[in-house]
Amino acid sequence: MGEWIAVITITLLACISPGPDFAMVSRNGLLLSRRAGVFTAVGIGLGVLVHVGYTLLGLGVVLQQTPWLFNALKLAGAAYLVYLGIKMLRSKPALEPLDAAPPAMSDLAALRTGFLTNALNPKTSIFIVSLFMGVVRADTPLTVQMAYGLFIAGAHVLWFSLVALCFSAGMVRERLMAARHWIDRIFGGLLVGFGILLTVTQRSG
Repeated sequence: MGEWIAVITITLLACISPGPDFAMVSRNGLLLSRRAGVFTAVGIGLGVLVHVGYTLLGLGVVLQQTPWLFNALKLAGAAYLVYLGIKMLRSKPALEPLDAAPPAMSDLAALRTGFLTNALNPKTSIFIVSLFMGVVRADTPLTVQMAYGLFIAGAHVLWFSLVALCFSAGMVRERLMAARHWIDRIFGGLLVGFGILLTVTQRSG
């Protein structure tokens, strides 16, 4: 029971801490649609499962003990964030009326965006590997460890779906959509900042 409490507590703290996942979900929910935000959240949950999967297979230890491999993941994640950020920074004022339908994003595109944002995030990798190595005991049954992984992924989907719902609420969108291109640029700047931060920070531990 104590192990479950530790996993739940650490997971919730990890979910609510600001980062690329939050920026991407809130941006898609606000500027695109509630559906796009929720599918982005689901993609984030699938990305979490990637980190859980290789950790349960023992590859997390390999990643932790192989600096060049970890740095390759870090650079790939940084490049992806900078790419998305630059696209948003190039956003221009919309010519259509403010009450026009928002730009469309397919469910698959939103899912892919959330998935890649999380799967290429080395901070999520550090979180998952550290959690399973530092909190979960070696004699914990595999089925229980898998349940931990599903909970972590589910918690991310639930939290970021709530974020998407909040940012896509009518009153919030109505007040902010007039400055949507500036909001897009702000989120773009955040993503570029996160990407640059990944390239300049040293691996912890």
